[in-house]
Amino acid sequence: MGSRSTYPRRSLRRPCNTTMQLPCSVSQFLVKPDTTIDLGQWPTAIPLLTRSKSEYRKRLGEFRQELSELQSLLYAHNRYALLLIFQGIDTAGKGGAIKHVMSGVNPQGCQVFSFGPPSQEELDHDFLWRTNKRLPERGRIGIFDRSYYEEVLIVRVEPAVLAKQRLPTELVNPDTIWQQRFADIAQLESYLYRNGTRTVKFFLHLSKQVQRKRLLARIDDPEKNWKFTLHDLHSRSIWNDYQRAFADCLSHTSSEQAPWYIVPADSKRNARLIVSQIVVETLKTLKMDYPLADADHLQLLRQARSQLKADA
Repeated sequence: MGSRSTYPRRSLRRPCNTTMQLPCSVSQFLVKPDTTIDLGQWPTAIPLLTRSKSEYRKRLGEFRQELSELQSLLYAHNRYALLLIFQGIDTAGKGGAIKHVMSGVNPQGCQVFSFGPPSQEELDHDFLWRTNKRLPERGRIGIFDRSYYEEVLIVRVEPAVLAKQRLPTELVNPDTIWQQRFADIAQLESYLYRNGTRTVKFFLHLSKQVQRKRLLARIDDPEKNWKFTLHDLHSRSIWNDYQRAFADCLSHTSSEQAPWYIVPADSKRNARLIVSQIVVETLKTLKMDYPLADADHLQLLRQARSQLKADA
């Protein structure tokens, strides 16, 4: 994609409508603002959304096509940005969802960042610093595989991680620090919204039983051995602590401007289709048009056409 201009705007060609919709409403996975979440009441599995692997591939392909067209429009319009955040327990399928859903998007209009343990430089800054540097530009889709939400998840569950941040002692009050961070995050997302960045957040909700199967697969399959670490078992040993941290986070940080979706993740196919439809529907809500050339540029085009025809 080349440089973009600031021509007057008019709808020249709109992306096509998805031929096949999912047999469920994605609104059922939306966390409404000011809702107290009990993850035990949210499903990790729902009936399969497709009857076969071939039907799954067909529907995913349709979503990819529409997403590709919408992303081209987003890039050309150049006034909005879209930030997609993926969170979930180990093996929930964050990377796979990103790979399969976004595979049809032009790489020049999409930026993916994965956030692991912070570096020493990152620890020397405030907790939002390293992710703020990676926010998407106008016209682009930014994807965070984990995000600033780690600061109210793993940092909350693993006290040693918080200690490494070397905050002033009087600011590390367990009765207030997480509520303060929730407020900081909400304010950031509100600020981004007012500046044209739409934020959509996915919590891939996985059952403990299915996680066990996926961890065993990583151990038994030589091609997946590299994915397994002892930290996976440690996180599993404090499963309930993580579930409580996720629930509190979802309860306090879902808003109309930056909603959370709790996506059933026991089926990778279901999760990818649900994420696809949510992303497509989000982009469709944006008031976007392709730029329309002004009189000067139209004259330039006519001159260029005449010159090219003369060359023939």
